[in-house]
Amino acid sequence: MTAISSRRMPAGDLEPVSLSAPGWMPTRDLAGLDEQALLGIASSSSPASEQRAAACELLVTRYRWLVQSCVRRYLHSPEPTEDLMQVGYVGLVKAIGNFNPAICGNLATYARPCISGELKRHFRDKRWQVHVKRSVKELVLQARDATWQLTQELGRTPAESDIARHLAVSENELRHARQAELAFQPSSLDAPLADQPAGTATLADLLGQPDLRIEHMLDMNAVAAHWGELPLRERKILLMDFYGSLPQTEIGRRLGISQMHVSRLRARALDYLRTRLLDLEERQAS
Repeated sequence: MTAISSRRMPAGDLEPVSLSAPGWMPTRDLAGLDEQALLGIASSSSPASEQRAAACELLVTRYRWLVQSCVRRYLHSPEPTEDLMQVGYVGLVKAIGNFNPAICGNLATYARPCISGELKRHFRDKRWQVHVKRSVKELVLQARDATWQLTQELGRTPAESDIARHLAVSENELRHARQAELAFQPSSLDAPLADQPAGTATLADLLGQPDLRIEHMLDMNAVAAHWGELPLRERKILLMDFYGSLPQTEIGRRLGISQMHVSRLRARALDYLRTRLLDLEERQAS
């Protein structure tokens, strides 16, 4: 029994139907009907909902091979095959419901792109763990299809240049799509590190460490808030000292003052900034 057995029917289809209704047939006798007759029952609104469900069930069973064929190219994806088969059945059911023999006389020809499209939408919209641009998602799926197709044509695993040429994209765009594909199934924080003995370290051990650059940025922002309060000469001394790495004698020579005077001005400027920053921290804490 496939997933189609639980298909929801419109409320109108749930009304009892007389056994003498035109076209009514016991569901046990539907198995002997050909494809065209089953499609007629599945697309008709007059038979009972039980008949329609049974006809769809038979068609889904007969075309299970088509769903398997469409799913086969995604066997190496992180998605379980059983889930992909269910998604494929959804596409097949939609194809059965929308099939028009006057436009396309072969259900398999009509249903294959419907099933493939349902699978692609599932990968594109339902499986991404973080936000990725739609164009990149589509390129990821195209690259998978191209890899499968070129493997058959070339008899080997295609190089990235082969896939980029086949898709008419640059290797840089393809590389970006490959990187984005990593967001499709993020690694577990409990995953062991490959370069460490088993059970000694996990991916979580690499996360959550303090970033000293962020702390430095916050400190510099705090300094910048009071930087303009210092006299110009003291600002020059601090810049030449901390960013120019100049000795105090050279700073004094450039400013025309003694090394001792430079030392006093430097100490006064740092004391002023320290006092203002500590005062700021106290006010923020309160």
